[in-house]
Amino acid sequence: MGWFGRLLGQRQDEALPLYNAVVARGREPHWYRDGAVPDTVDGRFDMIAAVLTLVLLRLEIDPEGAETNARITERFVDDMDGQLRQLGIGDIIVGKHIGKMMSMLGGRLGAYRTALAAGDLSPALIRNLYRGETPPALALAHVDAALTSMRAALAATPLDRLIAGELP
Repeated sequence: MGWFGRLLGQRQDEALPLYNAVVARGREPHWYRDGAVPDTVDGRFDMIAAVLTLVLLRLEIDPEGAETNARITERFVDDMDGQLRQLGIGDIIVGKHIGKMMSMLGGRLGAYRTALAAGDLSPALIRNLYRGETPPALALAHVDAALTSMRAALAATPLDRLIAGELP
């Protein structure tokens, strides 16, 4: 789709199935029940951002995933914009909030990338998912194991299946 089509709102959205799968995964009850992620607007944002981060990291390793990486990030921005507006936040403030959310997502990409390379997600989870509050050990272990398992499964998932929204 060319720039003219995007200008007229005719943008293809191949990332929608994948984004919808990310949101559905981030809203699964076990994160909040067994993982003690706060079941709040912020907690749901943090959990969806954690799942999205793993997907973005997976897309980074595949050169053919670059376009999907950009599109799913755009979809995230569009969704967060809509969510903020539904909460009654006005036009002037929405941009500032979106900028902050994008900064938070970028920070999570770096933090989770480093933590995964070190083999210990716990410090990054406490800082980014639990916002500095250490959860019960079993809850932290649950989220750590589930995200680590998801990362391994994502690495084994073919790109076409991932783009189709098939999260392992």
